[in-house]
Amino acid sequence: MLITNANIITWETPNRVLSNYAILIEGGHIKEIGTTRSLTAKYPKAKTSDAGGQYVMPGGICAHTHFYGAFARGMAIPGPAPKDFPEILQKLWWPLDRSLDAEGVRYSALVCLVDAIKHGTTTLIDHHASPNFIDGSLDLIADAVDKSGLRGVLCYEVTDRDGTEKANAGINENVRFLRRLANNPHPRLAGTFGLHASLTLSGATLQACRAAAPEGTGFHVHTAEHESDEYDSLQRSNMRVIDRLLKHEILGPNTITAHGVHFDAREMEILKETETWLTHQPRSNMNNGVGVAQIESMMRMGVKVCLGNDGFTNSMWDEWKTAYLLHKSHHRDPRRMGGYDVQQMAAYNNAELARKFFPEAPIGQLVPGAVADLIFVEYHPFTPLTDGNLPWHIIFGFQQSMVTSTMVAGKFLMKDRELLTLDEAEIAARAREIAPRIWKKYEEEVAKI
Repeated sequence: MLITNANIITWETPNRVLSNYAILIEGGHIKEIGTTRSLTAKYPKAKTSDAGGQYVMPGGICAHTHFYGAFARGMAIPGPAPKDFPEILQKLWWPLDRSLDAEGVRYSALVCLVDAIKHGTTTLIDHHASPNFIDGSLDLIADAVDKSGLRGVLCYEVTDRDGTEKANAGINENVRFLRRLANNPHPRLAGTFGLHASLTLSGATLQACRAAAPEGTGFHVHTAEHESDEYDSLQRSNMRVIDRLLKHEILGPNTITAHGVHFDAREMEILKETETWLTHQPRSNMNNGVGVAQIESMMRMGVKVCLGNDGFTNSMWDEWKTAYLLHKSHHRDPRRMGGYDVQQMAAYNNAELARKFFPEAPIGQLVPGAVADLIFVEYHPFTPLTDGNLPWHIIFGFQQSMVTSTMVAGKFLMKDRELLTLDEAEIAARAREIAPRIWKKYEEEVAKI
């Protein structure tokens, strides 16, 4: 396929914005880029797709999400509103994940995947929990990701909050899924080893997870999202969260820690020393009222900070905008969290993290040899758009409705705003039928608290 008449954003280092270019795609990869005139002359028999002057750029990457939370949308929490994050867990997320059955798991993934395709997010790193449907849950999600055509990195959240038997089942589900991928590799699926958070994991369970994880496998774990995680860790082990995870050999260049809102300076140093990843979820942190992580300080220290959405909508540009504004508001300083910092997290660091799981070819860049994960953006700037000012065009100009086409591995998943792999109306209709059953079960779970 030859994509013609495109204004391409390469996300190289340094980035380039090139007008009226063409992209030759072969075997799911970008084979060549050049001017529209030169490549149409060179490949006269190639099947063409006219971008019509749209911006064509690598698809968005989400470094931390939760498909399983989809059915929380519009759901009422009984009784008074939760006063803090521990109550949010106890009144919302833990009863909800216990309410999911096989069909709930499948459709919570499918509705998020529809959302991702429509909003140009082509790779998602998911963190799953469904304590009453553990065995085979990752297969159901993997099948949904496969059907969608997107890329996904999956894991199951191990926790002690539902007892030893289910903690062991969670360990087994991670190991089983990782072995499945090792024995039958899939070009768009990868796995890691999920852990909930230090505050719901005993030392024995952390050790069991470390022992069970296949060699070279990293972990995906929530860290210091709220002060309670740090205080719990200090009470359990006389160590802060990151020190405790370090002791249990959980950290390293293949491990993702999420949030990090309440790290101290030494914890940040440990992340840098171990080359552990951190993901920032500003919309979620604001919604939960947990505080604001010291993201700029960590990036300055050399911590590899990425951008996730924690289960919010998969329009990653909304996460760009929130990150840009939150830190300014929190510090009462408009100089904080500059556009280049947001770009570094969302474009460059997210792509580097994705390549940990899909190392066969470059991802998140529009260069020869890279995977052809591309989005088409109908944006008509009324001021010049250059590689230098692109972050501010994204933050103040790009909107989720401007994504017209989404492609992964050279295959259109949405073309001219028409979904090609998933039927949004059918999926939404079935999800609406399932939701009342899940909400009823949720209310029963809350009543047990």
